[in-house]
Amino acid sequence: MKCQLKVTHTDIGEVLVNTRDISDGGIFLLTDGVVMPPIGTVVQGQVQGMGGEAPMLKLEIVRAEPTGIGLKFINE
Repeated sequence: MKCQLKVTHTDIGEVLVNTRDISDGGIFLLTDGVVMPPIGTVVQGQVQGMGGEAPMLKLEIVRAEPTGIGLKFINE
């Protein structure tokens, strides 16, 4: 499933990025040159365009590649 995600963190404010992959454990975001926080940083994410306000998700950056970042879902 591909969708748009709003990522929020104090270092970057709010940015909109597209997903490449989503699984039960995490998500890969195509960052298109957007500078993201380093590996280990926890950010907030919210799926966009769902017809209503989606819940905010807590995500930890676990991988960085030239095309984007991999994040794991944090369940609390």
